[in-house]
Amino acid sequence: MRAEDWVGELQELGKPEWPRYLEEHSGLPGPRANLPLADAVAKVADREAVEVLLASGGEYPVMCAAAALGARADDPADEKAARELAADERWRVREGVAIGLQHLGDRALSELIAIVRQWVEDGDPLVQRAAVAALCEPRLLRAPEAAAAAVDACRTATAGLAALPDDRRKQPDARTLRQALGYCWSVAVAADPGAGIPAFIALDTAQPDIAWIAAENRKKKRLASLLSSASTGH
Repeated sequence: MRAEDWVGELQELGKPEWPRYLEEHSGLPGPRANLPLADAVAKVADREAVEVLLASGGEYPVMCAAAALGARADDPADEKAARELAADERWRVREGVAIGLQHLGDRALSELIAIVRQWVEDGDPLVQRAAVAALCEPRLLRAPEAAAAAVDACRTATAGLAALPDDRRKQPDARTLRQALGYCWSVAVAADPGAGIPAFIALDTAQPDIAWIAAENRKKKRLASLLSSASTGH
């Protein structure tokens, strides 16, 4: 079912019924959660629904609540709650925040860019990860200001990772940020090659984690072709 179909289903239910309904249709346990349903929740959940889902404690309902909060993160209270969930120990919940922020970007791109600029300066690698993962989405980067912001976010997050002590970079949250930067750079550079290629080439690959990030992105066809063209002057 599409997100639009799930919206209709949800609107026929009382809010207290949402957690059970979401659990039943989550697609879990399984390899992939029901993302169209999470998208639907992000679109229609009000504050009451979010509170009910958070109180349930279930991973998928909380993921959906995180998506709803991310989608409304132009509200300061919802931004604060979304930022907290971006550092949740459950990866699906963290992904819910990124999904929601992308919905915010569809509706109010400048608000998303402002949030990304704040979050990418956060001391928590998981919050930084949410910022770059949310913005480095091709559909959001058609606007030049978003593409430029994505390059800046990748550069800032990479510098933050590089500045961590060696043993700190081995921790799971830092590894999660590294993993995201291993593909986000290629998305950002493809959207804004003029600024992105010089920023990417300037990465200090003497540091092993940064070298890994650069190598992973170079494997992406979208970036490999751009770098090849840049090196040959075409």
